[in-house]
Amino acid sequence: MTYRVVQWSTGNVGRHAIAGIDARPDLELAGVWVSNPAKYGKDAGELAGLGRALGVAATGSEEELLALRPDCVVYTSMADVRLMEAIDDLCRILRAGVNVVSSSPVFLQFPDGVVPPEMSDPVREAAEAGGASLFVNGIDPGFANDALPLAVTGISERIDQVRCMEILNYATYDQGTILFDVMGFGRSLDETPMLLQPGVLTMAWGSVVRQLAAGLGVELDEVTEHYTRLPAPETFEVSAGTVEKGTAAALRFEVRGMRGGEPVLVLEHVTRLRDDLAPDWPQPAGAGCYRVEVRGEPDYTVDLQLLGGDGDHNTAGLKATAMRLVNAVPAVVGAPPGLLTALDLPLITGRGLL
Repeated sequence: MTYRVVQWSTGNVGRHAIAGIDARPDLELAGVWVSNPAKYGKDAGELAGLGRALGVAATGSEEELLALRPDCVVYTSMADVRLMEAIDDLCRILRAGVNVVSSSPVFLQFPDGVVPPEMSDPVREAAEAGGASLFVNGIDPGFANDALPLAVTGISERIDQVRCMEILNYATYDQGTILFDVMGFGRSLDETPMLLQPGVLTMAWGSVVRQLAAGLGVELDEVTEHYTRLPAPETFEVSAGTVEKGTAAALRFEVRGMRGGEPVLVLEHVTRLRDDLAPDWPQPAGAGCYRVEVRGEPDYTVDLQLLGGDGDHNTAGLKATAMRLVNAVPAVVGAPPGLLTALDLPLITGRGLL
């Protein structure tokens, strides 16, 4: 069976999703939505940097694309600074009877106990009304802290703690809005950026902790958040711009699922803009990695090392997010209508890619 797919946005993740859709023999790219008028009419292959045409022209018309009645939309539009607009987008697509795999808003990965029902209920109602499904995922939040850790716990005798870590240098991540405005890099340490406002870390990654708890049948007492930032020792450049001396250049945070006063399920990020910063913090395997630590009997540590074909680990992370969505299309189309989580779907593989 061939599934007709529309790609919604062509940014850092979306352009990799187009390449991924083209790579799967069971998917057909039916349309591409773009927000920038300068991209209207351009071929999807050009927008994805494939060096060849795919015969699909980009458009800014939602109506035109939904009228195609695709089986699924791959939604990769940024939601960090347009949260309610993104939710409205998803609701319109779902009400039109079209399934969606999406990289955002990330709390929809597993919203129960993370955000108030009024933030997730409209999506559920739209899915029911349209008879369609939504699956929000990626690499993190996503595969690196749902399917991967839950699989590792399947070889445990006793579990004391599960810790999911992202250990990456973001210097080559060319997205200034996220890096500077949302995460606060290159900003004064006296300023509290959006990501570190009280409750935001828990809203973004509490879904990880809550989903692990559901998968392991654990009742948590509470979810807490903690962070530390370090300054740049001198001014230096990254792909997204300049980081001035004394401004934020390294960030470490944890979202902790607590039981009996102990952190039993932990999501941790260790983010640097230079490899020599915070040498005492956890170090990656390879150029960058996602790490799962299961402490108990036995102890397990699994490192998922990232490296793109261009030699950049951040490219690999973007591709991983895109392909987690693209490869899930057949399973999501075949699932019952509703808001799906990783606990609801079968094993998602790279079927047809070998």
